[in-house]
Amino acid sequence: MRMRAARRLFLVAALLAACQTVQTTSPGAVGVDRPQTMLVSAETVNRGAANAYRRVLEDARRKGRLNNDPTQLARVREIAGRLIGQTGVFRPDAPGWRWEVNVIGSKEVNAWCMPGGKIAVYTGLIERLQATDDELAAVMGHEIAHALREHGRERASQALAQGIGLTVLGVALGMSEAAMDLTQLVLDLTFNLPNSRTDEVEADRIGVELAARAGYDPRAAVSLWEKMQRAARAQPPEFLSTHPSHETRIAELREVSQRVMPLYEAARAKR
Repeated sequence: MRMRAARRLFLVAALLAACQTVQTTSPGAVGVDRPQTMLVSAETVNRGAANAYRRVLEDARRKGRLNNDPTQLARVREIAGRLIGQTGVFRPDAPGWRWEVNVIGSKEVNAWCMPGGKIAVYTGLIERLQATDDELAAVMGHEIAHALREHGRERASQALAQGIGLTVLGVALGMSEAAMDLTQLVLDLTFNLPNSRTDEVEADRIGVELAARAGYDPRAAVSLWEKMQRAARAQPPEFLSTHPSHETRIAELREVSQRVMPLYEAARAKR
């Protein structure tokens, strides 16, 4: 019993020592500057995300749903490219990430960006909402913002911190990545678990600024969420299961989009 207790105390101490308080992004014009506590390394989570992304793409390819419309794919990648080009404002390393952008054929109104810059846009988002380029930029900017802020890594850290043990410690210290299926954890974080209110506010703000700097009208974030709400009355979009929407959020989007309008106007003048 004493040996077990001593071992557990050692694990707790080692786990706490592995924690890091980090500032993942610069505040930008929208002022996102919350410090974050990370237990898992970015490299570990990004590797899990890359595996998860490959799994999703392979499944879509088997079903004949991957990148079927060249025009649609080119449109989405053009918007993504312009947004990615502005990510250096928030973190200098981001433009050099191994970004991937693909379109998946599905009636789901959905889009996401896994850690490390692995993006997917579903055709339901484009077709059911009749999304404009500005509105697609609003959605994709929001999802890219989650990756920039490393919300997935932060939430994986929180999930691991709920239990203390060899598996948790091994992953935390990078000693035994095979001990836990981080690929499945990333999939769960992407598709099944709702984002926190704090994460959503941060992604909204950064996403709106990314869109404005890329020359997309930031006010489209408001019209996009209004379309989401109308769609939800008939059948709730999958997107809303992990991205809750309400009137307060739309009001906040109106306020922050006005704040970044000078950035949008400057970007338009350059283009």
